[in-house]
Amino acid sequence: MPGLSFTLPHWLYWVGLIVFPVVAMVLSRRPQPQQKRYTLPLAYMIAVTGGILGLHRFYLKSLWGLVYIPVFLFILYANSQAHDARTVLSGFDNELRVAQRTIDREEGRVSEAQAGLADLQATFDEAEAGSFAQKSAERRLSRAQETIAKGETRLEEARATLEAIGPQQVQAAETRAHWRDAAGYAFYVILALLAIDLVLLPGLVKRANAGLPAHEEISDAEAALLAAEAEEGPKHDSDYAENWIDRLSLFCGEFVAYWAVIAVFVYYYEVIARYVFGSPTNWAHEAMYLMFGMQYLIAGAYAMLTESHVRVDIFYAPLPKKKKAWVDLLTSVFFFIFAGTLLATSWIFAMDAIAVPSGNAVVSDWARGQIGMGEMLGGFGLSQWTDSNIRWGEISFNEWEVPLWPMKWVMVLGGLLLVLQGISKLSKDIREIARGN
Repeated sequence: MPGLSFTLPHWLYWVGLIVFPVVAMVLSRRPQPQQKRYTLPLAYMIAVTGGILGLHRFYLKSLWGLVYIPVFLFILYANSQAHDARTVLSGFDNELRVAQRTIDREEGRVSEAQAGLADLQATFDEAEAGSFAQKSAERRLSRAQETIAKGETRLEEARATLEAIGPQQVQAAETRAHWRDAAGYAFYVILALLAIDLVLLPGLVKRANAGLPAHEEISDAEAALLAAEAEEGPKHDSDYAENWIDRLSLFCGEFVAYWAVIAVFVYYYEVIARYVFGSPTNWAHEAMYLMFGMQYLIAGAYAMLTESHVRVDIFYAPLPKKKKAWVDLLTSVFFFIFAGTLLATSWIFAMDAIAVPSGNAVVSDWARGQIGMGEMLGGFGLSQWTDSNIRWGEISFNEWEVPLWPMKWVMVLGGLLLVLQGISKLSKDIREIARGN
């Protein structure tokens, strides 16, 4: 089975977090066709990302996608068998290494002891009976004889281990190779099927669209439900925006919401790489928990604006708008204490992240107080971004070594957005109280 050795470049990670939401937001704002249609670009995207499971066939309502399922399940089974065989093989290899090291070590000890045995015996024979010299020679002679006896016993056991484990090790290696090859052949079968489908996909999309009804009819119950949702449904996000701060919070909330889609693709890749190709990544988990941490911080202002925070409002919910405004106004003191502390602490973390001793960029020198703001801005150039020897600040201690300082500055951004949204909320409450409704 072929392996995967792809490691996500750091620049692609950060660029993807910026570009993907922008593209998704543009696509989401395109006018949607009134009639349901299958599209060729979407079919190709599904084929590339989920073709190994035949998802492109299921998207087009084709039962031929079921052909992929047993082959994929066989790949998983074969990989599990290969993994078990590798575990057994690793155990045998370890036993063989220990036995061989024992032989190498004990052969030298036994040979050395045997070579000096005659001299020790002669020294013992020449010593005066009952003297200290004879007793000392006797002890050395006994130790040499004991070394020879124990060494020969260990050599015998090690050679027996080599003789017994050797054939089992060969068999385990053959078993592992068998299942690994079987998984590889099954994977090539899927690739062949997928290659054929990629050629046939335009025709399949046309055929699927031709099978759609000319007009999609809905029942009276569905029509009534849609009418009720339109009349009494929840507010749209745009209904919350009353000023530029609200619009900024809405934009940031929608922007980071699309990061969840990135997580789907990344974890899908991780699962396929781990269980199909036997090549787990060293970056997927770290990349995603950092991303979700940043998403949590940036989305705080959006959640506050749209009242999406989890809260117990048994007494608050029944209140009229004016009393709610008074409650919000009085409790805003605690909010600004929290938000201000978050912003100030995040600023300290962010400055420390770029002021680390390992940072050698001009921004790191500025953060450490070695140069001023003007000198820092004057020293900025393209090399500060492209030179691989320049490190801006703190990096992860894990194997992937992704820069952590951007995440620390996202904490500052999240705190700033939260403070701004608190100011917006405060102004709304004051206006509500002033209106006297």
